[in-house]
Amino acid sequence: MSARTISTGQMSDQSALRTDTIVSDDLAQKFKTEKDTPYLRWVREEGLEMRDAHYVPNLRTIDLKPWARRGGSAVFLNHDASRTGNDCYVCEIPPGGKLNPNRQLFEEMVYILDGRGSTTVWNDAGARVTFEWKAGSIFGIPLNCWHQHFNGSGQAPARFVSVTNAPVVINLYEDIDFVFGHRRDFKGRFNGEPDYFAAGKELDGWTLHTNFIPDAVNLPLPLAEVRGAGGGHVRFSPAKCSLTAHISQFPVATYKKAHAHAPGAHVIILSGEGYSLMWPDGWDKPVRHDWEVGTMIVPPNAVYHQHFNTGKTPARYLAFKYAGSPRNSQGVLLCFMSRRIGGDQLDYADESTEVRQMFTDALAGNGLSSRMEEHYRKELETLPPK
Repeated sequence: MSARTISTGQMSDQSALRTDTIVSDDLAQKFKTEKDTPYLRWVREEGLEMRDAHYVPNLRTIDLKPWARRGGSAVFLNHDASRTGNDCYVCEIPPGGKLNPNRQLFEEMVYILDGRGSTTVWNDAGARVTFEWKAGSIFGIPLNCWHQHFNGSGQAPARFVSVTNAPVVINLYEDIDFVFGHRRDFKGRFNGEPDYFAAGKELDGWTLHTNFIPDAVNLPLPLAEVRGAGGGHVRFSPAKCSLTAHISQFPVATYKKAHAHAPGAHVIILSGEGYSLMWPDGWDKPVRHDWEVGTMIVPPNAVYHQHFNTGKTPARYLAFKYAGSPRNSQGVLLCFMSRRIGGDQLDYADESTEVRQMFTDALAGNGLSSRMEEHYRKELETLPPK
């Protein structure tokens, strides 16, 4: 295996992190019919672009195309490792405008990138709730509920990013009219509760029970030292959905431990500046992606990734994901457990000297010095033997 270092923007989703292994045309032809899916055909029929991407420099500025079904503009952003489990799209509501009413037999989580407005949710029984949102808000769409988004500004567009499990549902039923037109109220998910979209305050460990987060950028986070660097972490599944999400933050001049997990985690930068490294197990030269507020990174399946704060403020990100990563018999995610005991998280003590030198150099470029020595020392106190 040859070692490679590839700078930001020099690789596509089909290249380095998925390896450059190419088979014969004859063998590829035998799998041709399996490459396309009902979900991918639906996206094409909607007249939208499906971009292969595990690195999007900025969701707030990416180009969109008109989406007749919704009455706004959108683009789908996925790569091969995630589009059979969950998907992602960016959508924009024009100034003073609204999207068309919509219902769907799949789940959806929404993060507001820019703007302010409101959303109305209702079911066939007539139960209806309206709530307001702004940039930084997060909420879930209850399963198969009618919903409509309104832009609260007459001067500026409102833009959001959503992650759904549409690929699973559309590939399963292969019936678009059924997926978007089935008349069924899942009253256990939504029954018109007046406080359904009230800000959640009940915290159980790292889990926040809520359907609405007004301001994800400033949400207080419990400490999560196990992920390294004295950062904060909170988990939630809005609208009682099977998709899951978490918000993590880490201090100035620190970085999180590397880890790997199942595909489909859409990592969206909420604050700060820095970069992420990604590499398949066994590679000794990681791929670097620089980020800013609005960047999205989607690590491929089982690819190690690590996030570094090189800015002068705390760095925070949101991860919308499919809840399919492996756990141990106690229900603990393997990506929270050291590789030394069979998990998928790399301890600081086991990372390469190149990783630390790259971080030191990046900080120096911003006039900063690493604040990691105390975290290295604390890890050694409880580090399992190799």
